Amino acid sequence: MQARGRYLLAGLAACLLAGLYLRPGRRRAAAASPPEPEPRRGSALAAGPAEAGGGRRARGGAGPAGGRCRMETCFDFSRCRRHGFRVYVYPARGRLSEPQRRVLRSLRGSRFYTPEPGRACLLVLPLERGPRSPDAPARPPHWNGGRNHLLFSLHRDGPLGFEPGQALLAQAGPGAPGFRPRFDVSLPLFPRRLPQRGGARAGPFPAPRRYLLVFEGQRSPSGLGAQTRAALHNGRDLLLLTACRPGPGARCDRPAAAADDARYDSQELMQNSSFCLVPWGRRLGFFRFLEALQAACIPVLLSNGWELPFSEVIDWNKAAIIGDERLLLQIPSITRSIDHDRVLALRQQTQFLWETYFSSVEKIVLTTLEIIQDRIQAHISRNHVMWNAQPGGLYVLPQFSTSLADFPFYYCALGRSPAKEFTAVIQAASPLLSQSQPIVRLILAVAKSKYCTQIVVLWSCEKPPPPRSWWPSVPVPFSVVEGEHKTMSSRFFPYDLIRTDAVLSLDEDTVLSTNEVDFAFTVWCSFPERIVGYPARSHYWDSSKGWWAYTSKWTNEYSMVLTGAAFYHRYYHYLYTFYLPGSLHSMVDQMANCEDILMNFLVSAVTKLPPIKVTQKKQYKETMMQQGSKTSRWADPEHFAQRQACMNSFASWFGFMPLVHSQMRLDPVLFKDQVSILRKKYRDIERL
Repeated sequence: MQARGRYLLAGLAACLLAGLYLRPGRRRAAAASPPEPEPRRGSALAAGPAEAGGGRRARGGAGPAGGRCRMETCFDFSRCRRHGFRVYVYPARGRLSEPQRRVLRSLRGSRFYTPEPGRACLLVLPLERGPRSPDAPARPPHWNGGRNHLLFSLHRDGPLGFEPGQALLAQAGPGAPGFRPRFDVSLPLFPRRLPQRGGARAGPFPAPRRYLLVFEGQRSPSGLGAQTRAALHNGRDLLLLTACRPGPGARCDRPAAAADDARYDSQELMQNSSFCLVPWGRRLGFFRFLEALQAACIPVLLSNGWELPFSEVIDWNKAAIIGDERLLLQIPSITRSIDHDRVLALRQQTQFLWETYFSSVEKIVLTTLEIIQDRIQAHISRNHVMWNAQPGGLYVLPQFSTSLADFPFYYCALGRSPAKEFTAVIQAASPLLSQSQPIVRLILAVAKSKYCTQIVVLWSCEKPPPPRSWWPSVPVPFSVVEGEHKTMSSRFFPYDLIRTDAVLSLDEDTVLSTNEVDFAFTVWCSFPERIVGYPARSHYWDSSKGWWAYTSKWTNEYSMVLTGAAFYHRYYHYLYTFYLPGSLHSMVDQMANCEDILMNFLVSAVTKLPPIKVTQKKQYKETMMQQGSKTSRWADPEHFAQRQACMNSFASWFGFMPLVHSQMRLDPVLFKDQVSILRKKYRDIERL
């Protein structure tokens, strides 16, 4: 009976509360509250760009359509089907921040850029600072509610000041309010000193490190407090230091501690620590994120609200420790529990990610564009391995193939080896006048190789190619290809008739025996991602002239293997043609020179490894061409001077010198040993 009474009292109380909530006055007040005003036509809120100080902070496109945007609902894919993935950049009419200018510079210099907005799949709107020009239009000409537009919202640009609507946001900051997964792109905060292109390679750094965990930052009410730092700091392997700088309002509660902290350099600290703390706080802590990657210091991220940079494609669990802000005091025990092998693996991944995606403004911009392109062309997009393993997503073009087995970088991971076959590609620039010319002897020697499945002659002579009856008879398929444009770059065009993974690139005046061809191919099968061949060259820094110099002297060190007699993977044909800019192709074609140097630059930039030289006689070319008194281009002094100039032009475009020196030469087993010649597999090599 008492229980029934309690139930009745509870029911009466609930009815009374409901009546109070639904009283007429409250309903009228709710109905009278005005809805959120719609943006006026022609205003900054509707158009896109806004006056400084006008409008409110964008909520990541949190409008009726923008907040629920996905690529399928807020992007017009038809624009990209007509002309491919092309990017147009609106001309800036106002003042831009320095990071914004650097981003736009990289966009205009990319292979995706087009000066015609009608051909663009993606349109980039510069975010201006300060008042807009009075003659600026009320909205961009192709705005269309922001559809197919990309905005780079960087940390020094301040609030957007307008609703981006259906535009994609590439945001940089510790938190991304209203971040729309698989629509927006999260960027890192990058410092002013980050290079425009290229970027310095990280390391080498010591494997055993002095400190376990370090952090250096300014006092911040939203960051690590003094008590927390004191609880973690032990002065031995855990260093949490305060960068206390004098100035108005500066607080130094412990001047002695601040003086002690001055003994440490932040870069040196990170290079000598296994882990670097990146907590929630001011933006300085998030600048430390890139600095930690560069120093091979494993970031320990304590920021529950941070959308990690490029997290859509990068697996940060392989390069960072992601913790909870509320468990800060457990970080030392967590880091101590990670075994040595795991620490080395995490550090290696930090180096890979830094060099591949974050070491320059250009790489950050290109990674953003490639992520968006993968969304648009989902049927030919990169997979998880391509983004998170060497050489990285920027050098793996899915338009070539989406299968890992078709690239030279993944044979080991897949447990496979290259097929034992190759296609010989011979560049012919001279008319065929007799059967005693070097090209005829070369075709016969290559055709005898048991690994050769096809011979292709690229005819770049001004005269028409001779009929098939003039060419030697060989037991393998033989083709003569006459390109529409007879240029030096055409020798690296990805012709459809080249089906084998291995390509043997040859000049018409190259002199090789069948044994030399077979041995070089056997070596290439063990190093399919590199260039393997005979003629080697080197480079060095000429401090007296302040430039890179090219040398053909015979020394114990080399950095290039010329493609006049070399094996490489056919994917590099595709990369050479579609990754490198047209300006470099034009330079090579105008000089009719340096295409082999450019290919070495490209392969070394991708692999970060030197080529491989195999046993070679000193004379690998004919000194005189069999055409009257015309000498080989290798004997022309102007030819050598052009190659010197090419070295510096190529290094300027890459942003660094990608060539790597090596002193390794691979010889056949028992080469030059005092044993019977019958015991040697490649007997003819010693006789040459």
